[in-house]
Amino acid sequence: MPEHAASARDDPTAPPVRYEVREHVAVITISRPAARNALSTQVLRGLSSGLDQAEADRDVRAVVLTGGARIFASGADVRELRATSPADYVQSERLAAWLRFARFPKPSVAAVAGYVLGGGCELAMTCDFVVAADNAVLGQPEIRLGILPGAGGTQRWARVAGRFRAAELVLSGRTIGAWTAQTIGLVSHVVPAECVVEAGIAMARSVAVHSPIAARLAKAALRASEELPLTGGLDHERALLATLLSTEDHVEGIDAFLEKRPARFSGR
Repeated sequence: MPEHAASARDDPTAPPVRYEVREHVAVITISRPAARNALSTQVLRGLSSGLDQAEADRDVRAVVLTGGARIFASGADVRELRATSPADYVQSERLAAWLRFARFPKPSVAAVAGYVLGGGCELAMTCDFVVAADNAVLGQPEIRLGILPGAGGTQRWARVAGRFRAAELVLSGRTIGAWTAQTIGLVSHVVPAECVVEAGIAMARSVAVHSPIAARLAKAALRASEELPLTGGLDHERALLATLLSTEDHVEGIDAFLEKRPARFSGR
């Protein structure tokens, strides 16, 4: 949620987003602890840059977005938001970054802890899996500031939890814990806070062992289900399968199965 303004205690020389690669998994970490990882334009720029890097790297097959074991993201930087006009918002770098997150083609995992509010919750919902620490607090409290979620909070919550539960969260501004979030379908797994990053990486690796092109197209098919009617979605699914039947990975996968050996996928 946009509850926390930027703090002067942040080291201006430290990058607000860190990037590393661990065995086919890119780990992108928000690191702005003094501001409770508020999503400033600089942070969104860093996240977008990290996703660009991960997409361009053929060795990266999945991505983990995290803020560590203590906090994920408390929401937008309210000082920036306070100064944003309607015209600025429509043309802003922030809006472009959110569009980038939603269109990232490789599988992604949000490993969240502590505050997962407002934009932080919306960021998690752009991913394909959410692994939550048992200390996670999730919600869309923007209404407390006289605004509404503007990066997918109204739309994705309704698709995940249903319109009535989404209305309860968005219109009341109340928050929920990790276990409740798992019950309503937002969170895949709940783990101890000190394990959340490694649990997110483990989830990403469980995807990264498979054909990277198959994983990307399967993600595309799943995302299309949010946009297309059933008949159109089935047509899209079949078209993507036909594409995979032309790949080396599909031959390797079937040969490995028949030969009872691990597959060696190349992404071709």
